Amino acid sequence: MTDTCYQQKNEKALILRTVPFPTDINLSGDVFGRWILSQVDLAGSIASQRFTQRRIVTVAVKSFVFKQPVFVGDLLSFYANIVKTGRTSVTVAVEVHAQHAHCDGEMLHVTEATLTYVAIDKNRRPVALSSLPEKN
Repeated sequence: MTDTCYQQKNEKALILRTVPFPTDINLSGDVFGRWILSQVDLAGSIASQRFTQRRIVTVAVKSFVFKQPVFVGDLLSFYANIVKTGRTSVTVAVEVHAQHAHCDGEMLHVTEATLTYVAIDKNRRPVALSSLPEKN
């Protein structure tokens, strides 16, 4: 039996859904990239924490591409998958899809990013992934 809290390597999963508010826009009326980045980091950290079953920290944003603008009221869906593991690190790919409030169900791929997280112990020291519990 598989524990549904675990995320397997290469398994793309819906991790987060959220809607930006008027406080999240820039002077041009688009949602701030920094707000999207924070949500992407949150989704990536949830996926890596599910995978490692440990406390994790963000160590790198390897790539971040904005493909389409995001607007207030858009329903954003964040999909993540573990693409690589190292001795203490987990690399996560995150895709963001938006359903514009004014559109009828169409989902647009608006952002993608690759981030790296490190598993840490209670003293905030990196811990080897080989010491993680077995996943069924």
